Amino acid sequence: MDEDFIHALLNKNAFLSKRESLDILTLDCPSDNYRDLIRSFRDEEGFELLVDLTAIDHGEDAEIRFSIVVHLYSLVKRGYLRVHVSCSDNEHPSVPTVSDLFPAANWHERETYDMFGIIFSNHPDLRRILMWDDYPHFPLRKEFPLAGIDTPLPAADVVEVTNASVEPAPMMGGPFVYNGKLHMIYDINPLKIFEFDDDFKCKLVCNINDKILKKFSESYPDLHFHIRNSTN
Repeated sequence: MDEDFIHALLNKNAFLSKRESLDILTLDCPSDNYRDLIRSFRDEEGFELLVDLTAIDHGEDAEIRFSIVVHLYSLVKRGYLRVHVSCSDNEHPSVPTVSDLFPAANWHERETYDMFGIIFSNHPDLRRILMWDDYPHFPLRKEFPLAGIDTPLPAADVVEVTNASVEPAPMMGGPFVYNGKLHMIYDINPLKIFEFDDDFKCKLVCNINDKILKKFSESYPDLHFHIRNSTN
């Protein structure tokens, strides 16, 4: 984005402030102005695509704990823009839905609700999308342990339809589950293997390629991997 566009945008929307960012233009927006801003970006500024919508948990001790982050893209400007919106209530975080403005936001908002517990008011179908409806936790909140939380998986509905017994998946506790054995991560930038000890201290084991990884996994079938596509 050129400086003229940014300057005009900030003058037009006095409630906006520019947020420090290492990559793309990032704007802080109050939640009260959030919907109008997204509509304005779509209708007046040429940002036709909502690429992503997620959230940040800044920690239990943060003055403002939760915020949402929206990425928009303009085909005309050939650039991205990021909108950062803080949730004022740390106990019951909420922001308005923009799923009626960008249908793509529908499932993004459901996933953000599912993982962080942020309510998107007036969403047409705000149900969990990854975890089951009665799951009692929000796995991407900071207090959720990396090892996960052992939770029974109610699957009566699945049994009724399939006539099959259902057991919790090995990773059912959360995005990372430590099983007491050697725990490794395969990262693509570049290909690496990391080893974790019992205190989750990490050390780089080696750099590898796909062929080596395949041979490695075939040679050690009992070794448990967590596959992660990371840009960090």
